[in-house]
Amino acid sequence: MEILFEDNHIIVVNKTTSEIVQGDKTGDKPLVEMLKEYLKEKYNKPGNVFCGVVHRLDRPVSGVVIFAKTGKALTRLNDMVRNHEMQKTYWAIVKNMPPQPEMTLKHYLVRNEKQNKSFAYDKEVKDGKFSELSFRMLASSDTYHLLEVDLKTGRHHQIRCQLAKIGCPIKGDLKYGFPRSNPDGGISLHARQISFVHPVSKERITILAPAPNDKLWKFFEENVSAVRQS
Repeated sequence: MEILFEDNHIIVVNKTTSEIVQGDKTGDKPLVEMLKEYLKEKYNKPGNVFCGVVHRLDRPVSGVVIFAKTGKALTRLNDMVRNHEMQKTYWAIVKNMPPQPEMTLKHYLVRNEKQNKSFAYDKEVKDGKFSELSFRMLASSDTYHLLEVDLKTGRHHQIRCQLAKIGCPIKGDLKYGFPRSNPDGGISLHARQISFVHPVSKERITILAPAPNDKLWKFFEENVSAVRQS
C-alpha cells in the first residue's frame, strides 16, 4: 500500500486498479482489511482495530481514498461526503478529442443494477439523478488526451458514463464503449486529488495521489508538471 497521509484520526491511501476498498463477491482481501492489519502491527494494538470506510472508488479506478481511524472522524467525514464538502479532482485518459477543451456536463443518470451500469440522458427521466461535472483538457499525446475532471455530484460510474455520453469513453473502459481493455484490467481514471477540512483539527488538507506507474500515465504527469512549472 502507498500511504499518502496518516495522523491519529485519518489515513489516506493511493489505491491501485487491482485493489478493492471494501469486500465484494470476489472474496479478495479489501484495502480496509489490509489497513486494519497494518494499524494493528504498526501500533501493536490488541483485539479488533477500527478502520472506517469514508468513500469508495470502483475497482478498476486508481487514486486517493480516505479511511477513518476513529468513530468521531468517520462520522464527520461521512457528513462531508453527504453534503458534497469534499473537493475531488480526477484525471481521465481518453482517445477521442472532446467537443471543446473545457466543458460542464449536466445529465440525468439512471443506474441499471443488473448490468451494473449507468445511462446518461439529456433531459429529466424516471429514476434519473441529476449529475454534473466539469472538465478541461490538460495535455495530449499522439493518440490520447488527458482530462482533469471536477466532480460536482457523486453518482454511480458518473465520470465514466458522462464522458462516454459525449463520445469520449475512458481508455480501457469496455463497459462504456472503449474497444480494448488495459493490460492490468483497470481503466485510465485516477482520483488525482482530494481537498477537505480535517474532521478534528479543522485545517484544510489537500492530498495529491501520484499517477499509476505506467508509461502513458507518467508521460502525462511529467508533461503537466513541466507546463505548470514554466
